[in-house]
Amino acid sequence: MRVRTDDEVYRVDAVWLGPPKATFPWRARYVAWGVGIVVFLVVLTIERQMGIGFGFFSTAWALVATILLTRFITARISHERPLTAVMSMWVHELTAPRERTASTGGAASAARIRVSPQRPRPKLSRKQRARQQAQPRRTSASRKKEVRGVRTPARP
Repeated sequence: MRVRTDDEVYRVDAVWLGPPKATFPWRARYVAWGVGIVVFLVVLTIERQMGIGFGFFSTAWALVATILLTRFITARISHERPLTAVMSMWVHELTAPRERTASTGGAASAARIRVSPQRPRPKLSRKQRARQQAQPRRTSASRKKEVRGVRTPARP
């Protein structure tokens, strides 16, 4: 037994071909007419905002831009993905939270780093502290600094 799907119902586009016996040479869905009218008004508004006057050529270019934009928009909508779903998806995409790529702060600076005149020492136990206090401290003049990789002269 073979089960038939209802795809044939959706293959038929709801189109208006024009008046009887004087049909248009193109096919356009009803949704394309609605989208086209809205897009044409938006394109004309944008032209006026840009300072382009209302004339034959400006309106003709607006019509060409409207046809291209309408074809682009209606190519992405179908019975499975209606215009309202596409528009809400577009709005959600534009308003979705984004990852911050810009870093905060400026160049690294040592201006706020606190510098201590003494180097940090490990904490000593009570025995070690008592032993250290019992030993006399050396002065910096009696201490010699060793540098790795540099030979010191032989002692006599």
